[in-house]
Amino acid sequence: MANFVSPGVYIVEKDISDYPASINPSVVGVVGFADQGPTNKATLITSPEGLVQTFGNPAEDIAGQGLEGSLEMLETTNSLYFVRAAGSGSKDASANVKLGGCPAILVSGVSAGVGDSVFASSVFLSVQVNVDGTDIYNTPKEFNIPSGTVAGTGNNNKQAVALKKIIGGSLDGASVGAYYNAASLDTGYITAGYAGSGVILSVSAWSDSGRSVPWNILWPVDLSGHSIQAASGATMSVTGISIKDTGTSSISYGVQSLYPGRGYNEGTKTDGTTSGYSAQVLKTGGENVNLQINRDGAAAESFKISLLASGAFAEDVINTGATDLKSQYIKGYFVYADADASVTALKDFIHPLSGSFLNAHFDGTKDGTLSAVNPRFVKPIEGTYKLASGANGTENDASLIGAVTEKTGIYALDDDTLNIGIGSVPGNNDQDVQNTLVTLAESTQNFLAVVSPPEGLNTVQQAIDWTNGQSDERTAAITSNYAAIYWPWVQTFDTFAAKDRYFDPAIYAVRQMAYTDEVGDSWFAPAGTIRGRLTKPTNVEVSVNQGDRDSMYSGGNVVNPIVNFPQQGIMIFGQRTAQRNPTALDRINVRRLMIYIRKVLLASTRRFVFEPNDATTWEKIINVVNPLLDDIQRRRGLVDYKVVCDESTNTAVRVDRNELWCKVLLKPTKTAEVVVFELNLTNQSAQI
Repeated sequence: MANFVSPGVYIVEKDISDYPASINPSVVGVVGFADQGPTNKATLITSPEGLVQTFGNPAEDIAGQGLEGSLEMLETTNSLYFVRAAGSGSKDASANVKLGGCPAILVSGVSAGVGDSVFASSVFLSVQVNVDGTDIYNTPKEFNIPSGTVAGTGNNNKQAVALKKIIGGSLDGASVGAYYNAASLDTGYITAGYAGSGVILSVSAWSDSGRSVPWNILWPVDLSGHSIQAASGATMSVTGISIKDTGTSSISYGVQSLYPGRGYNEGTKTDGTTSGYSAQVLKTGGENVNLQINRDGAAAESFKISLLASGAFAEDVINTGATDLKSQYIKGYFVYADADASVTALKDFIHPLSGSFLNAHFDGTKDGTLSAVNPRFVKPIEGTYKLASGANGTENDASLIGAVTEKTGIYALDDDTLNIGIGSVPGNNDQDVQNTLVTLAESTQNFLAVVSPPEGLNTVQQAIDWTNGQSDERTAAITSNYAAIYWPWVQTFDTFAAKDRYFDPAIYAVRQMAYTDEVGDSWFAPAGTIRGRLTKPTNVEVSVNQGDRDSMYSGGNVVNPIVNFPQQGIMIFGQRTAQRNPTALDRINVRRLMIYIRKVLLASTRRFVFEPNDATTWEKIINVVNPLLDDIQRRRGLVDYKVVCDESTNTAVRVDRNELWCKVLLKPTKTAEVVVFELNLTNQSAQI
C-alpha cells in the first residue's frame, strides 16, 4: 500500500474481478501412424482439411486407424492433437536438383574505337539468349559514352568510361539474366541468367563510326589460354555447362522433405493422378531462380532463391531479400561426393566453384570442349525433380508407446498446455499400448483413455474375457476410472478406400463425447438416442441383444455396448468407466465432470499461490470456486455442493507448512440408465 505524505488527489486501481477460467473439454489427443508430417510431437489440427494437408490421406496399408479416426472425430470437435509415431528406419524423401553454370562472356581490353572525344561515338551491343532452341531474349542495346564520369584526360580514361557503361548494369537483368558489375572498370561479365548445356549466349558489338571494338571473349574459368578476340560486328556464342550428377564425382542441390515418410515420394496413382511432391525449377533471369514445390501434381508453393552460401538450406535463402519465409514441405542443401569439390568457395554469384568433377561445353574456343573447369554463375537447371526414397520407418507398438524421457509416441500427450480431455490410439488393441495410454491418463489426471477389444471377436464372451485379461491377446484386466471400453467394431464406408471397412468403436465413442460437449456438457452421458446415435456406420461386427448387454455391463464387467436397434439405428448404449468398484466414478459423465472441475480450479486459483495465507485469501478463493460450482449445478452437472476454506481446513500446522487447504464437497448428478415403469392394475371399485 502506498503512503501518501503530501496533499493531492491520488488514484489507486485494484482488480478484484476474479472469476473462474474457461476451458475446452473436447480437446482430443490421438496417436497413430501417417505417411507424412511432423513426428513424435503433438500437432494441433482444427479441421479435416488441415489433417490431410499436414499428415496426408489415410490408407489401409498404414498401421492402425489414427488418420481415419481423427477425420471422424474432427466432425464434432475443432481441437485435435495428432501425434505421428515414427520408429526406426524412417527416411526423408529427396531429390537432387541439377546444377549448372550460366554461359558468360568476359568483357575486357576495350582499347580502340571510342575516338578522341567522348562525344565522338556510340557503342552498340546486341545480346541473344537461347534456351533449348527458344530465343528468350534477342534485343540490341545502345550505349552512349558520357563525359565527365571519370576524372583526368587521355584515351585510357575514356576507355574505362565506355567499358563501365557497357558492363555497369544497363542490360535488362530480368530478361537477359544475370549481369555482373565488376568492381574494376576494365573488366566485367555479361552472362545469361539460365544454367545448363542447353543455354547459349550470343553477343556482338560495333561502333557507329564503323571502327573495331576489339574485346576478349572468355568463358569465366580459372584457366589460361582460352580467350578469343572478335572483330567489330562478329558474334560470339558461349554455351552453358551441366555439372555431373552421376558416377563417383557429383555435385547437386539436394531438396529434401521436412519430415520422413513415403507420402512425400512422387508417383502415379491407379486412377492416373499424381501423388507426392516434386521440386520444379522454372526459367528466370538474374542470379535468382524460381523454385516451385508441387504437391499431388499441382503447385503448392513458389519461392525465389539464390545459392549464395554453401550448405545453406533453401528456406534460408528463399525470396532473396526477405526474411523468415519458410517452406512447409522441403529443405535444401548442397550435395557433393567428389573429395576435391569445394562448395565453400561459392560465396557469391560470380565466385568460381572449384573441383575436378565438372562436365563443361564451350563453343568457339580454340581448344574445343573444356573437360574440367571451375564455373562461375552457378544455379539450378530448369526441370522437375521428383522426391523419392522416403520411408515411414517401423510401424510397431513400441513406436506408438514412445519414450517417457523424450516424450515421444503416447508420452507426447503428457503436456498440460495441450489441455487434452480425451485420448485414444485408434485401430491398435495391443495391451502394452493401451495400458500405457491408461496409465498416462491416470498419472496426469488430464484425460479419459478410450480403448476397445480387437477386431474379429465373434462372441460377447470373447469381448468380456479380453477386457478381464483372460484372453491370449490381453493377460491383465483394464481397471481404471480414467479408461472406457467400447465394443463391437462398426462398419462404415471409407471414402478413401472406396469400400466398406470395420472401424475401431473407440473412434465413435470419442466422436460422441465431443458431440455431447457441443450439444450439452461433458457431464452428460455420451450415450443413448439423443447423444449416442451413430449416423455414419451401417452395421456392427456382432449383434448384441438384451442378455448380451446385461453381461457386458454388470457383474463386474465394464464393456460399453454399441447396438444396432432395428428401428432406431446404431447407437452407443453404455457409459461405464473401467472401474470395477461401485462408486460415482464408475460412470463416464462423472469422470469427465471431475476432469473438467480439476482443470478449471487449477487455471482459476493458481494466482493465489504466494498470497498471504489468511482469511482474506480464503474468502477470495471461495468467491472464485462457488460461482464455478453454481454454474455447473445450474447446468445439471451437480445436485449440490459446498466449499469450505477457513480455520477448520487451514489448521495452524498446515499454515506453518505454508499450505492452504480448501475442501470441496460435490454431489454429482447421476444418469437415469434404468428407466422403470411400474404398472399397477386395480379393480373397478378401487379409488385412484
